Amino acid sequence: MILKTFSFGIIFSFLFINFSCFNMDSQQDDDEIRWQDRLWNELPLLGHRNWILVVDKAFPLQSAKGIEVVYTNESMDSVLTETLDYLSTQNHIHPIVYTDAELEYLSDKEVPGIVSYKKMLDDQLSEFNVRSILHDTVFTKIDEASKLFKIFVLKTNAVLPYSSVFFELDCGYWDGTMEQKLREKMGALQ
Repeated sequence: MILKTFSFGIIFSFLFINFSCFNMDSQQDDDEIRWQDRLWNELPLLGHRNWILVVDKAFPLQSAKGIEVVYTNESMDSVLTETLDYLSTQNHIHPIVYTDAELEYLSDKEVPGIVSYKKMLDDQLSEFNVRSILHDTVFTKIDEASKLFKIFVLKTNAVLPYSSVFFELDCGYWDGTMEQKLREKMGALQ
């Protein structure tokens, strides 16, 4: 009887440990894809004046109600690639792309690896008219936007200064030129 109980205890412990490890692996896999699922689920809800930020690891956690931060635990390159892929599938939004102006002035001398990062960024964003603005200006824009609109932040493992990329979402089927023509037409009617 004691041997049977002891054997059952060993088998139960073995199964419990293996199940726990399996469960932890499953949870880890869920965490790895969680940010993609969250972004994919947010995209149909996001629209004109919302923002998506793909940021470096030191980007501060902000307290504004409209800002949601998701830690991706991945490289800037992979998060940026997937974010751009997801954005390209949406017909209702089009990103206006910003990078930090300070990035242009950094070299490998001050920040080892920054030149190859800038090359990757140029390749990734080649189809966009990228606007370069001062880092503090980004915070001002985000602060203003977060008062009324959602800001979705994807925090990466990047540890290069001024490496974040900011997407201000614009309407995908109605641009500024069309809006201006409409306003001029409406002004003529008043």
